[in-house]
Amino acid sequence: MTSEADEDAAKHYHGHRERLRARLREAGPAALADYELLELVLFRALPQRDVKPLAKALLARFGSFPEAISAEPHRLAEVKGMGPSAIAEFKIVEAAAQRFAKGAVKKRLPMGSWTEVVDYCRTSMAFENREIFRILFLDKKNGLIADEVQGSGTVDHTPVYPREVVRRALELSATAIVLIHNHPSGDPSPSTQDVKMTQEIIAIAKPLNVAVHDHIIVGRDGHASLKGLRLI
Repeated sequence: MTSEADEDAAKHYHGHRERLRARLREAGPAALADYELLELVLFRALPQRDVKPLAKALLARFGSFPEAISAEPHRLAEVKGMGPSAIAEFKIVEAAAQRFAKGAVKKRLPMGSWTEVVDYCRTSMAFENREIFRILFLDKKNGLIADEVQGSGTVDHTPVYPREVVRRALELSATAIVLIHNHPSGDPSPSTQDVKMTQEIIAIAKPLNVAVHDHIIVGRDGHASLKGLRLI
């Protein structure tokens, strides 16, 4: 039998949900804290409970909205209350964010929209827990031909083969490429090896009329452009 206390609790969190949705509609996502955005994602998966404590526990564990959403499923499952339905909702949001960012890059390249390129790189890779190396292959007008992951590695290393990078560019008839990889440590500062590898790719690509526009490194703490730093 349902007690008055249970009914009051149900009314409270249902009223809270409606107020939160109304604030999102009226003021936009910028008006919501990270834990409130997590609550909105959790509402669908957990319709019969107050999810604010869970949202705050996720933030305490992972640090921010994007880090929680992009956390590996097995790590999410370690947080009490995160079952398969809730984890699936998080992965749907993550996939949607990546698809949206990729669509923006496809529409807005050429390179006048560098902000969108960087945003896409960060959305796709900044919160990965292992290094991933990917390449944007571009045509003569800097339109996107393909976006491909060339390899993944450990927490601090991904093997990259410069001749394979250039070979793939020639296969796709690309005239330019943008190199991208992430630093799981969070610090996007380029290493000596990052610079050396980029210079090796440039040396092989240049005689074949393939330009290397940039090498972007992304991390939780921001991004670094080797071209912007005048390292290439």
